[in-house]
Amino acid sequence: MKSSGQPKVVTSPGTQPADAISVAGWRELGLWLFRLRRRYQVSGRSMIPLLEPGDEVLVNPRAAIREADIVVARHPYRQDSIWIKYVAAFDDAGRAQLVGLNAHESTDSRTQGNVPMELILGKVTSRFGSKNSMT
Repeated sequence: MKSSGQPKVVTSPGTQPADAISVAGWRELGLWLFRLRRRYQVSGRSMIPLLEPGDEVLVNPRAAIREADIVVARHPYRQDSIWIKYVAAFDDAGRAQLVGLNAHESTDSRTQGNVPMELILGKVTSRFGSKNSMT
């Protein structure tokens, strides 16, 4: 069997598949208004085709992080830089292997190493607005 080069999408209960980030509904918007969700804007091309530059996502900073989640994390060496990546695996030390879905455009764990859990800011729970309405 030939590999596509993309991370295998294996989801655990309660985890959305990487190709299915839903548009935020009333519940997610309410959680954001009450500051229980954080809003981030995608600036790079590392998560194409799932997320494109200009897309905005809502993030749950209190969610348990599992393999196949999409997360927001601080860059392991540049604390002023934020990543939105796919959790491919965890190593024996509990650090997350974070990868972009668009490997050719991604700076991620493949070159920067695995990311300590304390640098993960939260799990992406939904897309803010429809993908087609954002420019």
